[in-house]
Amino acid sequence: MPFLVRFLLRHAVIGVGLAGLFVALMVAFDVARLGTLFAGSPDGYLALAVLTLALGVTFGSVQMGFAVMLMSDRAEPPSGRRARLRRLVPSPVRIGARR
Repeated sequence: MPFLVRFLLRHAVIGVGLAGLFVALMVAFDVARLGTLFAGSPDGYLALAVLTLALGVTFGSVQMGFAVMLMSDRAEPPSGRRARLRRLVPSPVRIGARR
């Protein structure tokens, strides 16, 4: 499997896992009474699955986007503020004392 496909799949799985953890915490802490809604309704498991799927797609996409945007291309010369700060060389300057 090509590197970029594995890279995107790995980060998509991380995002979906974070979404599952987020849904589990929301249900466990009964945020907006989601836990009681899911437990008390006959279609509670379906609603839980739909919420998990929707948040999984969202979190997975965001995680893949972050991963792609944070990739670096080694072929380009460094640019940006950090690259400029590395090239700065201090130079001594004489300052006269005033009294």
